[in-house]
Amino acid sequence: MSLRFFLINTALLSVIAVVSGNYNVCSFMLCDVFALYFLSCHFFILQFYAPWCAYCHTFEPTWHEVGAELKSMGSPVNVGKIDTTVHTSIASEFNIRGYPTIKLFKGELSFDYKGPRTKDAIIEFTNRVSGPVLRPLSSVQLFQHVMSHHDLIFVYIGRESFLKKEYYKAATEYIVHTYFFTASEEVLPKAVTLQDVPAVAVFKDRTYYLYNEFLDGDLSSWINRERFPSYFQIDSFSLYQMGELSKLVALAVVDEKNPSEESVRYKTLMETLSTEYRDHYKSDYQFGFMDGNEYINGLIMGEVEMPFIIVLNMTIDGYCLPESKIETIEDLLRFLNSVLDGSAKLLGGNGFLQHAKRSLYKAKSTVVSMFQAAPFFSCFVFGLPVGIAVLVIWATCTAVPADDEKPVEGATASPVLDAHGKKAIELQPDSTEKTSEAKKED
Repeated sequence: MSLRFFLINTALLSVIAVVSGNYNVCSFMLCDVFALYFLSCHFFILQFYAPWCAYCHTFEPTWHEVGAELKSMGSPVNVGKIDTTVHTSIASEFNIRGYPTIKLFKGELSFDYKGPRTKDAIIEFTNRVSGPVLRPLSSVQLFQHVMSHHDLIFVYIGRESFLKKEYYKAATEYIVHTYFFTASEEVLPKAVTLQDVPAVAVFKDRTYYLYNEFLDGDLSSWINRERFPSYFQIDSFSLYQMGELSKLVALAVVDEKNPSEESVRYKTLMETLSTEYRDHYKSDYQFGFMDGNEYINGLIMGEVEMPFIIVLNMTIDGYCLPESKIETIEDLLRFLNSVLDGSAKLLGGNGFLQHAKRSLYKAKSTVVSMFQAAPFFSCFVFGLPVGIAVLVIWATCTAVPADDEKPVEGATASPVLDAHGKKAIELQPDSTEKTSEAKKED
């Protein structure tokens, strides 16, 4: 057994397991019985959290719902969580950097969840990854059923071959993103025409595309490029995944709550270009639209009035904006080509200075949003430490130092009156010395 699974087995004191449909909490002591329990369960989806993480507390009800629904579905996957501040070796072993982090363990394999933190999305991920890597489509009806429930699937067509081994290997890596199936020629839709068998096809955008070894390179890279629809609504989680691709992201950023003619035109232009110019741009661009500009504002550290068109390079956190207004498909083509040939100005980046500026901008945005959402609470949160600091500084500056001087030996402690009732001169330490010197002079 590998080191990481030994650490998991000996540090799951804080694991929360689903023991009933109501998601009751059950803690297990560190013992061999629990280690055997963990191994016999085979499947675990774990949330790595920290007690100080505010979002972890907000996410907790959703996590409970995930556990309850998986239990009611009869899923073999057990739901749990680990406090990384207690089990630091676990956090280090799995390179936990953000909270909450969600991982699914399947035997000795682990899969990272990088999608939206919603119940439905997490359950869909769990069911997909915990099931078989390749799922057979044995009939026309089953094929049609799968197509009606998924926007994108990969299908291997044919018998055993070297291509199928490569397909299985790629599916093991990318099953965290989409489904992989196998089928025979007989169950395919009549519109599908194969030039050769075996073959691999991706079904998306209401059509299909075949893998060509000579034109598309290795199968794994082709699957990685094709695992998104040609045009779809992109969110921050999708953009995060785009960083793993070598593609640029062309976005129409719009306000779906207040649609305008211009926003509709931008979306239509982007969708039209993604289909009509797919063969030309499929290796260079991913097309889509985004609802709202909050994420983009954080990236560019400014605010651009919606709607607008932007090209993102998620590998380096760079971006390009058109210098003139986009009115037609020709304008959009010129802008995209200028980005590819380098004539468009590349802004942003992931250098140290940009990272520092972006962190400051995010901190400022967070504070502003807090005051907008809860002004009184925010005043208390920020005012309390400021008030305490002011009091400490004031107390330090106005404090009267204690008199630590001790009486000098040989000096009078209080004034002494002479024979005429006048105050005698107090003796100072050096006055005695001066009197002795005076006597010597006499």
